[in-house]
Amino acid sequence: MSAMDELTKSRIQANVFEIALSELVCQYRKDFQPLWSIESWAKFLTMIAVRCGVPVETESFELFAEALGPSLTTRMRRLFFERTLDSLSLKIMADPAEDQVLIMSLDGVDSITFQSAIQALKETQLFSKIDSKQSNWKNLDTVISIPWQMDIKKSSD
Repeated sequence: MSAMDELTKSRIQANVFEIALSELVCQYRKDFQPLWSIESWAKFLTMIAVRCGVPVETESFELFAEALGPSLTTRMRRLFFERTLDSLSLKIMADPAEDQVLIMSLDGVDSITFQSAIQALKETQLFSKIDSKQSNWKNLDTVISIPWQMDIKKSSD
């Protein structure tokens, strides 16, 4: 087998893994309440750990987290706290560990209005968790940056 065949096989395996990971995260992320919280992320990781046969004890969970590593954990977390709204051509990135919720254009070209951002926030059940005072929002044409409500942010820290 040639080096090119091996490279192709590796790419296929990586793509299958990415698809499976995306499907897994997207299938279960809405099951854990409260949505858009560190608590929901922790519940999701616990479910994954248990399904991987990890015993339900602190040491085992720590080993599980270490085994995932920072790269995989970051990818999973990004998928968990990201939503794509094709109907509005918007993507929302709302990790409560970050200071801001980001709403961006899917194509990276179209500017975003506050009205379309509000619609996206309502559709994703985020509107009640962000600072609704629009004077605190930053519109950078293709990205709108919105602070979390202070009480939401404090409970996530």
